[in-house]
Parts: sequence; C-alpha cells; structure tokens
Amino acid sequence: MSASPTVTYIFTDGGCDPNPGPGGWGAVLVYGAHRQELSGAEAHTTNNRMELTAAIEALRALKRPCQVEITTDSEYLKRGVTEWLPRWVAKGWRRAHGQPVENADLWRQLAEELARHTVSWRWIRGHSGHPLNERADALARAARERLLKAERPPDGGALPRIEIYTRGCALGAPGPGGYAAILRRPSGETQAVVGAQGQATANQMELQAAIAALRAVGEPAEVTIYTPSKYLLDGATKWLPAWRRSGWQTRTGEPVKHREAWEELARLMERHRVQWRHLPPEGDGPSAEAARLARQKAEGLRTTRRPT
Repeated sequence: MSASPTVTYIFTDGGCDPNPGPGGWGAVLVYGAHRQELSGAEAHTTNNRMELTAAIEALRALKRPCQVEITTDSEYLKRGVTEWLPRWVAKGWRRAHGQPVENADLWRQLAEELARHTVSWRWIRGHSGHPLNERADALARAARERLLKAERPPDGGALPRIEIYTRGCALGAPGPGGYAAILRRPSGETQAVVGAQGQATANQMELQAAIAALRAVGEPAEVTIYTPSKYLLDGATKWLPAWRRSGWQTRTGEPVKHREAWEELARLMERHRVQWRHLPPEGDGPSAEAARLARQKAEGLRTTRRPT
C-alpha cells in the first residue's frame, strides 16, 4: 500500500475597501517543509470575489492532485462550497427562486479546481490571532495597497506595452474546453496562461482566455489583444456598452449569454488601455502556440475523464 499523500494546508483571505472597490487577495500554502505565498489585486471587485479568487489561485498553484485542507475566515466561501454548490450545479447555476448565482464565473472556476483534488474546509474567525490566517490577510492588504499606489498616468503618459495572443478551444458544443494566452512584455519575456473547463463552448473559452490574460498583466499597461474570435472582438469593442445600457439584454430582449464573464472582462479592461486586433484562425507564432496549448488542455481534460 502506498503511503498517504502529504496534506497541503492552504490559508486564504481577501477583501475590498470600499466594497465594492479596489480589492486584494492572499494565500499561504504549506506542504511538508515547503511554504509558498501568493497574492493579487483588482481595481473593481468585491469582498466575496476576492475570497473566491484566493482559493482558486491557491488550488491552481498545485501542479498535481493533492489532499488539501483550506482554512478561511469567509463564511460565504465555506458555506458556498459545502452547502450551496451542489444545488447550484444541479439547477444550472440558478438559486432557489430561479435567479442567477452571483459570481457564477468564479464559482465555476473553483468547482473545476476542486475536482482535481481531495479538499476539506475549515472555518476560523477572522483576526483571531492564527499566524497563517493573519499572514494571508496581510498579503491581501499589501496587494491592494500596491494597486492603489500604481496610479494610472494621464493620457499620453508612459505605460508598459504588452501584447496578448488569446485562443480558446472546446471539444464539443459544449464539451471539454481549454484556453490559453501568450503575453509578450517589453523586456521580451513571454508568459503562458492556460486553463480548462469540463463543459464549455468555444466562445466561453475565448472569453476566459482574455480574462485570464488581463488578470496576469498586473499593473496598468497599454495592452494589445490579438484574437481570431469575432465573438470576443465584437463583444469587447461593440456590444458591451449596449448590454450595460439595456440591463444585460440583447437587442431581442434575451439575457446576454455568459454575462458574469463579460462583466469580469469589462472590469479588467478598465484597469488598462486596451486595443483589440483580429487575427486569422490559422495565425502563426504566439497565436499558434496559444491555440496548441488551449487544445492540449482540452484534450488532457477529456483523457482524464474518459471511462476505463
């Protein structure tokens, strides 16, 4: 019999001031003798979204399936996972009275990450003196403070220029999905951001690729996003203002599909000066690499879920 796996202990925290407003999240991962700290911030968010993001990013940092214990001071996060999540999934991400689940985009991402691991949850009271809970809180506050200090220069001011190449893939409609983005920074450094979702459409994955890429940019920047997706391009450059004015309804009065993801993309775009460029689907270079990575993630998910 193989030895029991080492438990990875994760402590998370997140918050905003004001709420909604600028927010930060922090996480401390402890496994064996190793310790890792993660943090991040967003200009327009909520307390609950930062709590969710801390858990998502901590689980994403684990490179292989693990036995995990997550400690949080957020009742929203713990109760959401342990009480509400199965009902939301069963009802198609609707609450008891048929209303959409708030923050469904992040809850979906968290559900995908939870499926990779064996996770138990522990709630503790905030600011009760637990050193690692306090450390996660300090990381979240420091990330928010860094964001606030990174003042956006006036028009004409110098911002770092970053190129982003996004691609999404779904093996079915819906089916196992993958997304990827390649970021090219002024230094010449490149960064790949990838992810997957069990049941998705190509449009959803194109959206998630852009969202994940803008999250990875960090401080305000002048960003050019290259995409072969007309859905993503037209949504970001033409449809978003009209959707907001109409209360997130289409011209025919139907609810906008993937509203939560579009709202998240809009929030992230407000942090940067974003330009959009269309590329042909058969593009080469970083676009082709992003397409390869996205398909690899989707195929890997399909392989791991194939019955034996």
